[in-house]
Amino acid sequence: MSVLRMTLAVCGVVVLSASGCGSDSLSGSSPSTSTSSSSQPTAGGSVDPELAAALPAKIKSAGKITVGTDATYPPNEFLQGGKTVAGMDVDVFNAVAKKFGVTVDWQPAGFDTIITGVQSGKYDMGISSFTINDKRKAQVNMVSYFNAGTQWATAAGNPKKVDPADACGKTIAVQKGTTQLEDDLPVKQAACKKAGKPEIKLIIREKQDAATADVATGKADAMLADSPVVLYAAKQSQGKIEALGDIYDAAPYGYVVPKAETAFADALAKALKAVDADGSYKAALSTWGNESGAITDFAVNP
Repeated sequence: MSVLRMTLAVCGVVVLSASGCGSDSLSGSSPSTSTSSSSQPTAGGSVDPELAAALPAKIKSAGKITVGTDATYPPNEFLQGGKTVAGMDVDVFNAVAKKFGVTVDWQPAGFDTIITGVQSGKYDMGISSFTINDKRKAQVNMVSYFNAGTQWATAAGNPKKVDPADACGKTIAVQKGTTQLEDDLPVKQAACKKAGKPEIKLIIREKQDAATADVATGKADAMLADSPVVLYAAKQSQGKIEALGDIYDAAPYGYVVPKAETAFADALAKALKAVDADGSYKAALSTWGNESGAITDFAVNP
């Protein structure tokens, strides 16, 4: 998710709801119970001894990488069958983990709690569609692995005539902590105020599947989220939701790694290059129709 790991108030925004709700079948996700999933990497080539040697001692000892993830963001990360974390990010990182010779323990968590969890040592890493930005790089190391932008969506036919460039007076659903909420919408809100138009009314959700449901049921006029998520939600909605306008503000996603673990971050970038070279990176993306977001310049804090 394009998101900061901080809960910030958005000034000048009317918040209609701040509570999350259960999962929505339209989003493609399973019921979002707090269940962890430990998975053995299944893709990629053999273990690279040099990469394995770069693992932090805690991970070497445990034989696994504990990852915090908001499993409500299909197709990138979501709960399958109510208990197994699945998705594009999972498939890609399982291939990466195989290069290190370790398993992955996927721990579902609230999106805006993951960076704090990484900083405190609760998680070894955070992988949850985190858009790389300066605010996050000041808190943690980020390793780029995918490129995504922002996309809007409405009910089929855009019955409320929403214009992403002028959403003044409209009711918009968005997930808490995302770049869309914290960076994009405040600019649009300020433009409404400057033009003397009604403010944007926000429905702020803890989970993306709830925001998707708001649009499908007509509670919200539109939503905005990361492009892979919106396109997948539209595909799964059986014609109830459609993408609106062009994708914009494209930026890389990054793995979240503790600030002190620079050697580990560098090793992750090298492992990504290895899974790109052996074909498992693009194979994982293609499973979810996200080949267009592939990158080749994997880097630490780009």
